[in-house]
Amino acid sequence: MNLPPPVLPKCTRHPERPTGRSCTRCGRPACSECLVQATVGSHCLECIRRDRPDTRTRARYWNAGQPMLATKIIIAINVLVFIYTNTGSTYFNSGGMNKHLVDLGLAKVFLSNGEWYRLLTCGFIHFSFFHVGMNMFLLFQLGSMMEREMGRTRFALVYFAALLAGSAGALIANPNALTGGASGAVFGLMGAAFVGMRLRGVNPMQTGLGITLILNLVLTVTVSGISIGGHLGGLVGGALCGFFLFSPSHRRFPTWVGYVVPVGVAIAAFVVAHSLV
Repeated sequence: MNLPPPVLPKCTRHPERPTGRSCTRCGRPACSECLVQATVGSHCLECIRRDRPDTRTRARYWNAGQPMLATKIIIAINVLVFIYTNTGSTYFNSGGMNKHLVDLGLAKVFLSNGEWYRLLTCGFIHFSFFHVGMNMFLLFQLGSMMEREMGRTRFALVYFAALLAGSAGALIANPNALTGGASGAVFGLMGAAFVGMRLRGVNPMQTGLGITLILNLVLTVTVSGISIGGHLGGLVGGALCGFFLFSPSHRRFPTWVGYVVPVGVAIAAFVVAHSLV
């Protein structure tokens, strides 16, 4: 007696394809193209899509996997501005001036003309490969140490607060010089980290941070052409932020203080700069 061949079910997504396989989760018939190997069995595309986290959850997972995103973005901006301000210039990497650097640098005469954006843009220009390379190296080191603990937003706020404090310091010390570089902001991060260690019972002078800070302070006052006011202004601004962000356990400040203080330091720096013009 001849029995008719068994009738195979059709793939749910491809009705023209007979299949002997099915999703081990929902049981729907599916062809090999519509199944994905799982730890146990195979799952159809619908089950995989249904179990995938929503967009907000995926964004949160991605965000958690980027512990130095703010640091990397700031470094990228500095590098891109360095390329922009030096490409095509005969002074590239020579320490000389060109129109792009002058257009973004800081000096009192420009602020007198209402070009207040220079308080910020001056922190993203650099005059040589060594200048930008050293600042970005220190920024990367400090970001890897601080951004995860501080949180991305507060880290960025401290950076820009110290940058503006450095601009104010540069105007106080030498208002007529063309000033530029991320050094003020980097000194601010070192100041915040130094204060934070002290508040938590760690002697920063017994760490690489203390040695790096002292070495850079010595270079600041001994090497010509370095903005002493910019470095010290950024250091003071960052240290003030660190006092409130890294408070010890017995003297905790509310979370919102860590956001308000850097903004306050930035505003104070702008007010000081405005009073000097």
